[in-house]
Amino acid sequence: MSETSWTQRLFGGFAKTSERLTANLAGVGGTAKLDDATLDEVEDALIMSDLGPAAAGRIRARLSDKRFGLEITARELKEAVAEEIAAILRPVAKPLEITAFPRPQVILVIGVNGSGKTTTIAKLAHLFQEDDYGVLLAAGDTFRAAAIGQLATWAERIGVDLVRGPEGGDPAAIVFDAVKQATDTGIDALIVDTAGRLQNKKELMEELAKIRRVLGRLNPEAPHDVVLVLDATNGQNALSQIDVFKEVAGVTGLIMTKLDGTARGGVLVAAAEQYGLPIHAIGVGEKMEDLRPFDPDLVARVIAGVA
Repeated sequence: MSETSWTQRLFGGFAKTSERLTANLAGVGGTAKLDDATLDEVEDALIMSDLGPAAAGRIRARLSDKRFGLEITARELKEAVAEEIAAILRPVAKPLEITAFPRPQVILVIGVNGSGKTTTIAKLAHLFQEDDYGVLLAAGDTFRAAAIGQLATWAERIGVDLVRGPEGGDPAAIVFDAVKQATDTGIDALIVDTAGRLQNKKELMEELAKIRRVLGRLNPEAPHDVVLVLDATNGQNALSQIDVFKEVAGVTGLIMTKLDGTARGGVLVAAAEQYGLPIHAIGVGEKMEDLRPFDPDLVARVIAGVA
């Protein structure tokens, strides 16, 4: 996918977010002095656009420091907001890179059922393939036959091997076999799907701890990454998922999916401000090429509606 079409996809994907923000900023239209009342409106607009109180407060303070008392047009205001959003996002933009030595780099992928986790694993594998890395998948979500079947379909489609076991089998045993196979065959990246059950945190925590122990026996550095997949349509609920999974699984980075048309893309900024976890990639659709590394400046302009 060309950069131009990716940019167009992003503008389409974030359209409802930028429309909401633009509508919320409409009261600040024309040329106005940036006074306390105007800054209040800007802050409210940002909160209503799912950027969260902390990010909104930070952006307000930065605008006040730089522009207080000066005249500002609606266009200049949007550009100033875009710059401040980018300042929040830049420190967390970090592509998922294959650097582990010895190989493989083990990437545990976690997230609630329905977050787009399985599809994201396939898209991530495809991204690595584009960079000429060898990839192996492991079906560690053994509690849903549908998850194993879906991952098998994707593996076949993109031409990678999948290590799987029976439904209800021991995920740690599958991970053990997968690491062994990846090590023996010199695979660069092993991506492991895991169960997405949050109803019983204790059970999930024990399962992930067991997977970690098994990994540690085979490769003390593994897992190298624990990536949480978040569904942007959940808005602020996505943030509470970060809370839980950070506690349960030691999340090292995020991938945000389903930014195609949701009005809640601003939650990306809230997550960056609140947690400071690396954001590796974002997804704006169902197609294989619809997951791309996270570009903070482009996303900031898209959210603020600055073409």
